[in-house]
Amino acid sequence: ATEALGLGFRVGVLAFGALIAVIAIALTFLGVFVVLPLLLVFAEACSKGIGAYFAALSDPEALSAIWLTLVVAAVSVSINLVFGLMAAWAIAKFEFRGKTFLTTLIDLPFSVSPVISGLLFVLLFGAQGYWGAWLRDHDIQVLFAVPGIALATTFVTFPFVARALIPLMQEQGTQEEEAAISLGASGLQTFFRVTLPNIKWGVLYGVLLCNARAMGEFGAVSVVSGHI
Repeated sequence: ATEALGLGFRVGVLAFGALIAVIAIALTFLGVFVVLPLLLVFAEACSKGIGAYFAALSDPEALSAIWLTLVVAAVSVSINLVFGLMAAWAIAKFEFRGKTFLTTLIDLPFSVSPVISGLLFVLLFGAQGYWGAWLRDHDIQVLFAVPGIALATTFVTFPFVARALIPLMQEQGTQEEEAAISLGASGLQTFFRVTLPNIKWGVLYGVLLCNARAMGEFGAVSVVSGHI
C-alpha cells in the first residue's frame, strides 16, 4: 500500500509538472504572438505623447475614416446577421438538395485571400469589369466608393454568424420546433418564440466576431477602395 501510494504521488507530481509546463508554453506563445505586438502598437501610437495621439484622432481625415469604418461594419454585420440566421436555420433544421453545396459556399471566404476577394469585385465592377460598362452608362459607382467597401467587407465576414449558429442549432435538434408546430404555431412564430431565444448567445457571439472582422479588415477594402 505504501509503494502504491508513493507511486501515485510521483505520478501526480509528474502530471502537475506537465500541466505547469503546458500552461507556461501556452502563456509564452500568447505573450510573444499576441500581447507583445499589441503593446508595440500602443507604444508606437503614444510615442509622441498622449496629446499627440488624441490630436491625431481629432483630425478630420481620421474622423472620416472612423465614421466610414462604423458605417461599413453596421451594413455588413446587418446583412450577415440576416443571412446567417436564415442559412443556419435551413441547414440545421431541414434536409434538402444542395445542403452540402450551401455549406461549402458559406465556408468559401475562409479559403480565399482577402486581397483576391477584393480583386474579384474589381473584375466584376471595375471599368473593364463584367458590369463596368453598364455601371458607367448609368452613372453608378461601386468601386472606390462606400458600396464597394461594404460589398468586400460583407464577403469577407460572410461565414461568421452562420458558422457560429449551425453547430448550436444542430445540437439542439428539432424537438421543440416540432412540438410548437404541432400545437398550431406558424413557421415565423416557431422561429421567434422557440428557436431564436435558444440561440441568442450564439447570435451575440457570431455578431461580435463578424463585427470585429469587419472593423479589422484591410486587404479586400484596400483593393476596392484604391487605397483612398
